[in-house]
Amino acid sequence: MIRTGSKSFHAASLLLPARVREAAYALYAFCRLSDDLVDVEGGTSDAIMRLRDRLDLAYAGSPANSAIDRAFADTVWRHALPRALPEALIEGLEWDVAGVSCETLDDVYAYSARVAGSVGAMMTVLMGVRDADVLARACDLGVAMQLTNIARDVGEDARAGRLYLPRNLLREAGIDPRTWLAAPQWRPEIGAVVSALLRDADRLYRRAEGGIAGLPASCRPAIFAARHIYAEIGMEIARNNFDPVTARARVSGRRKLALMAQALGDAVRARPSAARPALAQSQFLVDAAALSRPSAAAGGISGQVLWVAELFITLQQRERQRGVRA
Repeated sequence: MIRTGSKSFHAASLLLPARVREAAYALYAFCRLSDDLVDVEGGTSDAIMRLRDRLDLAYAGSPANSAIDRAFADTVWRHALPRALPEALIEGLEWDVAGVSCETLDDVYAYSARVAGSVGAMMTVLMGVRDADVLARACDLGVAMQLTNIARDVGEDARAGRLYLPRNLLREAGIDPRTWLAAPQWRPEIGAVVSALLRDADRLYRRAEGGIAGLPASCRPAIFAARHIYAEIGMEIARNNFDPVTARARVSGRRKLALMAQALGDAVRARPSAARPALAQSQFLVDAAALSRPSAAAGGISGQVLWVAELFITLQQRERQRGVRA
């Protein structure tokens, strides 16, 4: 799935140690399944409910009868993965189903924290790290990657009736979002908004580097590779005159190999940066991962208690929500 679904992530994953790579593949497969239910299959609120039911089963230790669910449940068990993290991902997908509209950059951050910052936090947990500052930088990296995704897919998304660019920036550039979405074509004003989004992504990529130094040495090359390959997508967009409407930016296989080699050197030279607070929109992810510290090895009694407690809390919250809706 990862080899065909994301060549960039697959290339970077080859640098992970086997124990982390296997868990990362299981995580990727569950994220891909979740996204496909919402996107490829024309997701509905029913699809979101089914996805949450599958998450319930995975955290109860009785996964749905599919290879993806079993692999993900095993990863949850082995790594004591806090449920709040995949739940945040599903919440972001729920926003997609509802037709998310990002008025400001802060709204883009909030959406990106859920669909991508959550993945950064989950990967950090899979690597055995729950330090708050490292988690904050992992969320920065996830958000930066999502900003790059949004910039790359402007044309593709618009043709599907979706728009993730900050609408206030579009209006400031003289573009009415609804009018443009009805007939998406590249204009210099679109290029200016895409350029602004990529500048912000670059800022977050740079912030994230200090957190990579806090990961196990064996994991750093892969994360640096992911960081460089995704940032290179933004550079390709810039080389294309910030026009992601006419053509979709791609990074060649040869360039990915060069960036992976660069990542090996960066991993050796990596130094932690001064602590900085997480993005406000990512703080709940940092708290969920940093505060969930099982006192015994994953899979032990403490892990069971953690997952059962989380399951009961989630079920209680859902019952209260249903009561309010009723």
